[in-house]
Amino acid sequence: MNRRAITNLLLVGIGLSILVLFPKLRGFHLPGNQKDYSPVQPIAFSHRLHAGELSVPCIYCHYGAERSRHAGVPPFSVCMNCHRFVTATFGAVRAEDELAQKEKRDPRRVVSPEIRKIYDAMGLDESMKRDPSKPLTPVSWIKVHNLPDFVYFDHRRHVNVGVECQRCHGPVETMERVTQVQDLSMGFCVNCHRDVTKNGLHDQSVNASIDCGGCHY
Repeated sequence: MNRRAITNLLLVGIGLSILVLFPKLRGFHLPGNQKDYSPVQPIAFSHRLHAGELSVPCIYCHYGAERSRHAGVPPFSVCMNCHRFVTATFGAVRAEDELAQKEKRDPRRVVSPEIRKIYDAMGLDESMKRDPSKPLTPVSWIKVHNLPDFVYFDHRRHVNVGVECQRCHGPVETMERVTQVQDLSMGFCVNCHRDVTKNGLHDQSVNASIDCGGCHY
């Protein structure tokens, strides 16, 4: 086999390898890039239902975003503003109502499995009162959006000038389970700052810094 034939075979082999590997390389993430990260949470909280279908504002639960660097996860007391009354889906409650009428008895309280986890974590009994015999068990939520320790990001500075949550977090109101849709890289942040400085934000002039010291100090 002459040299030209060997070269051609090598080129064909390299070409085939690229064709096979290319789809996988397209999804390759550099270290620290958690784009598409979508962990299963200990309680299956649906942002699609709450923020989308029911139009609950993001700030109602993540109120820390207006006044603090961190948006934070709300305490269960916030959940209980609604879920001391709403214990299951309308369909489940209606089904119990119909069954109770058929059996000629009072309807029983229907509690969905996921809402039950809230009550159990708070140590509540069937009448929604604290049961001292039940331990308080904090829920270990899994953080989805993580930034490196050397980056300083302040939610309140962004929220209070009108930056929509979706600009960084994507269309959360459509997500059954929260997924990181942006790579949250320095390029993503810098490009956004350049864009709003050039084009403004909600018809207002904005000067979003791209100075290194603005985020790294």
